[in-house]
Amino acid sequence: MNQVIDTLLNHRSVRSFTDETLTDEQIRLIVESAQRASTSSFIQAYSIIGVTDPEKKARLAEIAGNQQYVIDNGHFFVFCADLYRHELIGELREAEVNATLETDEKLLVAVIDAALASQNAVVAAESMGLGICYIGGIRNDMFAVKELLGLPERVLPLFGLAVGVPEHVEGQKPRLPLEHIYHENTYVADAEQLKQELDAYDATIHDYYAARGSNQRSDTWTGQMGRMLSKPTRLDVKDFLKTQGYLKQN
Repeated sequence: MNQVIDTLLNHRSVRSFTDETLTDEQIRLIVESAQRASTSSFIQAYSIIGVTDPEKKARLAEIAGNQQYVIDNGHFFVFCADLYRHELIGELREAEVNATLETDEKLLVAVIDAALASQNAVVAAESMGLGICYIGGIRNDMFAVKELLGLPERVLPLFGLAVGVPEHVEGQKPRLPLEHIYHENTYVADAEQLKQELDAYDATIHDYYAARGSNQRSDTWTGQMGRMLSKPTRLDVKDFLKTQGYLKQN
């Protein structure tokens, strides 16, 4: 065990922060750490927007489902897939790049780049003793986020990241068993075996919720997933992608 692995294994989402703001040095280190993440073909297809304006944070919190920790944190980052600068490169180098930028593949590249960068940012923040919470709820209205943050074409707001000094830290949510996640050489698709393992995991999650000091509840993982997946949401994402210049080369 080393300090990096210890930080990774102790990760948990934090939704209650003190009113202490991040220093410029902390923000710089978090962003620089994000920039050192792997990037497909050196394309660096992402941008990070720090949101400090109280009115903008309040609007983002509203979009995300009135999550107060979008407002009350040490700093709020928005991670974006970004091929805008690559379109400008086409103009600069007199190269026809739009057909490539509009492919599904480059959409995946940009999203993956942003995700990799964000996880580097998270590890950096947690290594400083800070807490984090990913905010996928900003995709509830990507058109509104575009307007709020002045995003040009080819920039997609993917998720927010609330970072700050933890005020309260919950226990870790148990993850799926390693055997359920890791397959060697061949995907194990034994439905009956998987269902049995899911039953066992449900019992673990039920006990976790029952033992929590606050917000106790009776629930299971498959119960949560069944309820969530039975109600399609964010059905305007495809329209937004097209508005921003993606999914045109099919």
